[in-house]
Amino acid sequence: METARSKDGTRIAYERVGDGPPLILVDGALSDRSGSLNGPLAMLLAPRFTAYTYDRRGRGGSGDNPPYAVEREVEDIDALVDAAGGSASLFGISSGAVLALDAAARHPAKVTKVAVYEPPFIVDGSHAPMTPDYLSRLAGHVSADRRGDAIKVFLTEGTDVPGWVVTLMTFFPMWKRMKALAHTLPYDAIAMVGTQSGAPLPADRWAALTAPALVVDGGKSPAWMHNGVQALVDLLPHAEHLTLEGQTHIVKPAVLAPVLADFFAA
Repeated sequence: METARSKDGTRIAYERVGDGPPLILVDGALSDRSGSLNGPLAMLLAPRFTAYTYDRRGRGGSGDNPPYAVEREVEDIDALVDAAGGSASLFGISSGAVLALDAAARHPAKVTKVAVYEPPFIVDGSHAPMTPDYLSRLAGHVSADRRGDAIKVFLTEGTDVPGWVVTLMTFFPMWKRMKALAHTLPYDAIAMVGTQSGAPLPADRWAALTAPALVVDGGKSPAWMHNGVQALVDLLPHAEHLTLEGQTHIVKPAVLAPVLADFFAA
């Protein structure tokens, strides 16, 4: 494990594997270096890239410095880009996709390319918008140390996992790992503000993004996810769109890795 220092002094823990152009992988909710898609993905990309995985602030080996702001997470990515030599490509999944887009727009001269997988945007009536009190309920559960309740709200409302499936999940080892990260769920909710209301995406949020972009979704994902991805493709000036047939939001690293490798190497 190595560490970088973000602008506000927060320690950001990361690992790197491989040898080649730097590529930073940004996790979504309830994930860190010890348990996420990005760990196996980094190993698959290592023959062609130096792949960086890291613990987002408040997770794993990284520090935290409240109060939270999306800008701090963007600065964390910027610190990793500096650690990688001053320029890098970015990949983000789910809410991590939003942070990757924010970082690419904030520092366009330092991000060579950006790819994202299924940012969970709600842009029309194909999915109920997140309720106005969604963030406050998450934060309330976290502040009362009701981590399991926070996870249940996130899974059932934020990712459409049926309640009976969530109940089953509480009996598996993954539940303990998720509870250890549940205090960061409000962070992901804050990062998604303005993109899950059932309205068009904010036209100015990524207006400064000039890097080539790849936007990927899974063929078996629900219609609302496809609609949000298409809205992003329509908004970005240099975006390609690719659907991976047979994949869901829980994409298989072995299917995604070749697509990313071809995009970032081109």
